[in-house]
Amino acid sequence: MNNEQTKEKKDKKSLPQYGKANFSEKRQKIIAAAEDVVSEKGLREATIAEIAKAAGLSDSFIYHYFKGKEDLIFSLPIERENEFYSLLNEHLQGIWDRESQLRKIIWFYLWYCDTNPKYAKILHLDCLSSADFYHSQGYKAFYKYANILLSCLEQGVAEGAFRQDLDTHLLRDIIIALLGCEVVSCLAANEIDSLLPDLGDIMGLIMSMLKPRPMLNESKIDKILNAAEQVFAEKSIYKARVTEIAKIAGVSEGTVYEYFGNKEKLMLSIPERHLQRLTENIPELFEIKNPMRRLRRFIKYYFYNFSSNQNFLKTFLMQIQFTPQFYKTDQFKHFLNFFQIFEEIIKEGSSQGCFSPDINPRVFRNMLIGIFNNLTLRWFAQDNKNLPVDKTKKIDDVTNMLCFVATNFDKPPITMLYEGE
Repeated sequence: MNNEQTKEKKDKKSLPQYGKANFSEKRQKIIAAAEDVVSEKGLREATIAEIAKAAGLSDSFIYHYFKGKEDLIFSLPIERENEFYSLLNEHLQGIWDRESQLRKIIWFYLWYCDTNPKYAKILHLDCLSSADFYHSQGYKAFYKYANILLSCLEQGVAEGAFRQDLDTHLLRDIIIALLGCEVVSCLAANEIDSLLPDLGDIMGLIMSMLKPRPMLNESKIDKILNAAEQVFAEKSIYKARVTEIAKIAGVSEGTVYEYFGNKEKLMLSIPERHLQRLTENIPELFEIKNPMRRLRRFIKYYFYNFSSNQNFLKTFLMQIQFTPQFYKTDQFKHFLNFFQIFEEIIKEGSSQGCFSPDINPRVFRNMLIGIFNNLTLRWFAQDNKNLPVDKTKKIDDVTNMLCFVATNFDKPPITMLYEGE
């Protein structure tokens, strides 16, 4: 038995003499020292010896509680679990309407990270960058917040406070991802000094997603053609019935015959509008000028091209973007230059009246980066091979949601944001 093992064994034998209160006090010293050291040096560079020295304890005392430095750092959300959720519950007391609850839940996360920057930095740059963290008890403690968000969104939909066709899981992921990007912007990229000033822009983006979608003012012809496409796609022209098409379109059978004469003419009328749209869009094929089309193209370009090389994507998502030094390199400047195009699209769309003039391009950018990271991390970087995912549909859903936000953004008044806080 070497000297270190002998020393550790001796320490473990002598631990009971401290008593429970002393145990708790020394454990808190370890946690505080770990936050100090790791927030400064990062998980990779920090050592147990440095943490022990900062805590005024021996290395072996730390090993009595934790298996190693990862186990120690991954336990931080557990150590803060009672405090975090007790405070959140206190802040939610007496708030009954779902919109105010959602605003308070998001406000609280920003406030807590502003108040505890060392913990926030470790959580977002060290814990969430490790694949092992997602299998730890610490992740379960952290993820309770996501479940609270989801519950609020689902109850809001059930009560009619939020739109009925809302994809609550997707919006939950968007919110979590946006908050994470905001923390990185503040504590790693140093783009902002604190998080709470962005609350208005964040809530404006999120509340825009909760609004009911405006009903399309379809003509009777469009309704009939849409219904015909659906029926003919499922059945041949010989089995399809005009009665069925009329029912789906919400018109009488006679109206179908009035516009199209018979089934054959109806079927042959279907391609016209699609081919016409293709022809109309050719001038913008190589030079898109419409801000909304440019926004849609940028989002899909980012998703498809950035995720095409899965080895690079996994390295970037799990390591590079969580390394504080990355935000001081020329590579990060290139990354920002790429998103400068995105911000220019938003500014141009706002100046032309296509997008809301109040939208904050930087926060909107963080929303896009965040949901991209969240989705692709699960698709490619984590062990979710057994979960079938229609990636194309999910990208379309994200694109549609972000484009809807750009045109329907409505920043809440500042008095509403901080009411009761």
